Amino acid sequence: MSDQDGKVAVVTGGGGGVGRAEALQLARDGAAVVVNDFRGEAAEETAAMIRDAGGRAVASVGDISLWDTGKAMIERALAEFGRLDVLINNAGNSRPRYIVNMTEEDWDSVIGIHLKGSFVGTKFAALHWQAETKRLGAPVGGAVILTTSTNGLHGQPGYINYVAAKSGVAAMATTLAKELAPFGVRVNAIAPLAFSGMTTPIWGSAIFPEEKREELSPEQVATVACWLAAPRSAPLTGEVVSFGGQRLRSYDEWPIKGEAAADGLWSYAALDAARGSLFPQ
Repeated sequence: MSDQDGKVAVVTGGGGGVGRAEALQLARDGAAVVVNDFRGEAAEETAAMIRDAGGRAVASVGDISLWDTGKAMIERALAEFGRLDVLINNAGNSRPRYIVNMTEEDWDSVIGIHLKGSFVGTKFAALHWQAETKRLGAPVGGAVILTTSTNGLHGQPGYINYVAAKSGVAAMATTLAKELAPFGVRVNAIAPLAFSGMTTPIWGSAIFPEEKREELSPEQVATVACWLAAPRSAPLTGEVVSFGGQRLRSYDEWPIKGEAAADGLWSYAALDAARGSLFPQ
């Protein structure tokens, strides 16, 4: 038995790069896969690769930042394969600009694909899992993988739209893990660093030296993401894991850095006195 035998998975942005690697890995694990991408030919190509290898797959074409695309994607999984077990929200884009040069379109596009796109697919998956839990009278189980970024976790000048979206995705993972727990659904996030279409401009840099191509491959990211989506990683939920090749890190929610208490009401003088304990060096 493979990890996902008899299961059904949906992957957004599955037409190439990390998303394609995740779709192929899920298929190798035994899952039937719905491949979403706004690029129709790319989505169909990934689905064909899975079918050619003996698996089951269909494409669901559309912009995942649109409500109807997310709804149709989940409905396609249920219509074609009769169930839903895994959702990997991978779709993304990048429009780097400093805030003084960023356009409204730059902001809306990145927030739409990363943040709203992660919300939309997960919403319709959650509606299905909620209905199934009520119908069966017991949690159905399932897994959601969200895709964040170390830029979102730490911040990066020139990427304020991307940072805002990806930090939001990480926060979604910790919140949705609690919201979807009654349905038996685990929610985790991965922050991948990989040789992919989005990172092409910095291939050959200190971050992406040629000798690290194998360990920073989309296939290695997919191994970690699909492990998090597999039953073998249970009961992990609400976790944020960064992938840096041979090194993985897990992150906690915002830790308390310092603390101070007022003796009465706050004033400027009281804040001055509390500064050292509230903001320790």
